[in-house]
This record gives sequence, C-alpha cells and structure tokens, in this order.
Amino acid sequence: MNTNKLFLLTIATALSLQVFGQNKRYLSSMEKNLQMMDTCKTLSSYQQTANAFERVANAEKKEWLPSYYLALCNAFMAGMSSGDKIDEYCDISEKYAVKADTLSPNNSEVYALRALIYSMRIGVNPMLRGAKFGGKSAEMTAKAKELDPNNPRPYLLQGQNKFYTPEQFGGGKERALPLLEEAVRKFDNFKPASPIAPNWGKQRAKQMLEECRKK
Repeated sequence: MNTNKLFLLTIATALSLQVFGQNKRYLSSMEKNLQMMDTCKTLSSYQQTANAFERVANAEKKEWLPSYYLALCNAFMAGMSSGDKIDEYCDISEKYAVKADTLSPNNSEVYALRALIYSMRIGVNPMLRGAKFGGKSAEMTAKAKELDPNNPRPYLLQGQNKFYTPEQFGGGKERALPLLEEAVRKFDNFKPASPIAPNWGKQRAKQMLEECRKK
C-alpha cells in the first residue's frame, strides 16, 4: 500500500471512530433522558427533562428526536396546567415541533405531536376554542394516520378528544370507545423503529378504554 492510500485509510478510520463515538454519546444521552421522562409526575420533573432534551438538541442539530421530545415534555406540562400557562407551554412545544418537522418532514409522529398540542390549547377555554383547535387537531391526526396507518398514537388522540368532547357536540364515552379499542390493538402490535423512537401512550390508551367501558 502506498503512502497516499495509507494516509487516506488512516483519515477515514479516524473519522469513522469519531462518528461512532458521537452516535454512541447521542444514543446514551437520549436513553438516559427517556428513562427520566418515564418517571415524570410533576411540572418540575418534566421541566428538568425538557431542559435535558434541549441540551441534546443544541448539541445534535441534525437530529429530530431531541426537539420532538422537548416539544412533548412541554405538551405534557400544558396538560398539567391551567389558564394562560397552557398557551405558554404550547407555544414552546409548537416551536420545537415545527423544528422536528423541518428536520424530519412527513413524519407521522410529528403530526401526532402537533395534534396533541392543538388539543391542549382547547383547555384554555373549551367553549370558545373547541371548534377551532379541535378542527386543527383533527387535521393533524388525519395526516398522521395517512402517513403511518400503524401508528397507534393518532388513534389514541382521536379517542381522547372524543372522550372529553360533550355528547351534544359529538363526543362522549360511546363514540370514544371504538377509537380507543383500535388504539390499544395497534399499540399491542406496534414496534418502535429504535430504542429512542416514540413509544408513549399505551398505558394511557388502556386506562381510557377502561373508563369508556364503565357503566
């Protein structure tokens, strides 16, 4: 092997090792943050986890998942809040959902996330916001299902929205039941694309299905 070829091989090997090291650190950080997220029960714990995902997002600018989970944490915090705080968290969530969408266009998981954010905004004033943001959420959910019919999260969100919509406006347990049954079936068959790919919602779907079946 001549000197030039040996030099090029050395450079290529060094670059490969560097990329492998970066990927390993990224995956390790994401797995650690997801473990934190699984234990979150309070606003402060979700905020700490959101901050951790933000650090990864700043370091790994080409990866969509850190922004996705940062947005998801804020959506969950919106769901635990009331009044103007809901919009504050949703504004942050939407910002990072849009960033995730830019990094990973036509992604069913991102559309489901954006549907969740619109649903959370309804909570500020259900009577005034239900039609507007309920419609936007439905659009995003339909797109998420179109992009990946096997993704269970759009079905969970549809069922959840029906569950909390008053019967006189087309909601209620009876209408939510088939959607949540479908969500649970899809969760039972769902396999995430990787250890850090979205895999949330199964327990929520089962809990809501049980509520729908209660007399």
